[in-house]
Amino acid sequence: MSDILKLEKIDDFRWRIPESYKPGMRVPGIIYADERLLKDIREDKALEQVANVAFLPGIVNASLAMPDIHWGYGFPIGGVAATDPDIGGVISPGGVGFDINCGVRMLKTNLDYEDIKDKIKDLVYALFSGVPSGVGSKGDIKVGIKEEEEILVKGAKWAVEKGFGAQDDLDCTEENGVMQGADPKAVSDRAYQRGKAQSGTLGSGNHFLEIQVIDQLYDAKICDALGLDLGQITLMIHSGSRGLGYQVCEDYTRSMVNCLDKYNINVPDRQLACAPVNSEEGKAYLSAMKCAANYAWANRQCLMHLTRNIFERVLGVSWQKLGMFLIYDVAHNIAKIEKHTINGEEKKLCVHRKGATRAIPVGHPALPVKYKNIGQPVIIPGDMGRNSYLLVGEEGAAETFFSCCHGAGRLKSRTAAARTINPDTLLKELESQGIIVKASGRGTIVEEAPQAYKDVNDVVKVVHNAGLAKRVCRMRPLGVIKG
Repeated sequence: MSDILKLEKIDDFRWRIPESYKPGMRVPGIIYADERLLKDIREDKALEQVANVAFLPGIVNASLAMPDIHWGYGFPIGGVAATDPDIGGVISPGGVGFDINCGVRMLKTNLDYEDIKDKIKDLVYALFSGVPSGVGSKGDIKVGIKEEEEILVKGAKWAVEKGFGAQDDLDCTEENGVMQGADPKAVSDRAYQRGKAQSGTLGSGNHFLEIQVIDQLYDAKICDALGLDLGQITLMIHSGSRGLGYQVCEDYTRSMVNCLDKYNINVPDRQLACAPVNSEEGKAYLSAMKCAANYAWANRQCLMHLTRNIFERVLGVSWQKLGMFLIYDVAHNIAKIEKHTINGEEKKLCVHRKGATRAIPVGHPALPVKYKNIGQPVIIPGDMGRNSYLLVGEEGAAETFFSCCHGAGRLKSRTAAARTINPDTLLKELESQGIIVKASGRGTIVEEAPQAYKDVNDVVKVVHNAGLAKRVCRMRPLGVIKG
């Protein structure tokens, strides 16, 4: 690993791993970071994984890493790679991750901090009681196999049709909350069993539901267009495809190992098991992944419905009058067939974003009408003791296939955090900052401590200065529900 530490500096926010680092690299690795973040990034094997991803057949331009990069399964978390199916480009479950379409949505409200400062504890306790969370948590939204298949095909639209939201929610969701081409037959019985009772559940780990207040504006014009201002209450919901998505990844990761010999694919890490996008195995995984992605969008839609209902009950006002409207919902762990311009030619590429967020700019055809002149809202949550951000996509993100970071990125493993952080001390520190935390277990509290994460302010500074996404406003947490 010694040679990889001699990264080539492109500018203050970009670094290159040359193709010469490892025989077999098809493209260079590009890391988005400043000197400060790079010191932390070098602490694990994530840079080695960036180089390994560059071996993938059909990879285009570069193996990319966002400033929140850290070690993951196969791909680093914070990794982006696009492959060209026309030249044997592959799809890799390790490039999507186990929590398929783990993602985050942001809601605004008409409330100011002064309106609810005495109600925050009531809201936090009501949310913790009313939104199922924790490992293996089960919700009140229970469906049979036939209806679960419907969720896998319709995504968030299924939830809206059941009365769990409104059409505008779909308009403000990436892909309108559904990927076309999902095939329920590509999903195993075990995945169905794991998912059938988990719709409308938050899950565990870094998943959260957070009440926030806007504490800084960066672009007044965009804030005005979005109806956002200082002191305004916002919410974020971070969850994914739960046990169903995990099982889909596990099933296909195992089976795709056989594809390495079958298609004569040479990668330095079996966790990068993959198959050509256009192969039978590649198409099957993509169909199953879409099912899990749709399940995740339905799940976050149901979680938002529960959140709105709880606010209505505690505050005695309808969610519509409270102004609890969705700003946007973005996916983190996903692979999508997208059109991108490569050397002046429009190509259909398979873009893997693992722990990375889509960030498309003004005028892009995939934008909802309401955001054509603003750009796609990019939601970057931080840890439960610092800040979160709203940004919009910029033209500069064309070099990353319109991608940017997805969060702060871990500094310490969950094991290391649990070993070094006292939960009682941490809760007192957060309370002294005006942050109320409720979690299903003490272990989660220490695993998700601010000390376990990079500073999101540093991470966002990099993507802003690199021209991937532009800062719009910043939020700080008031109340946090953890799984």
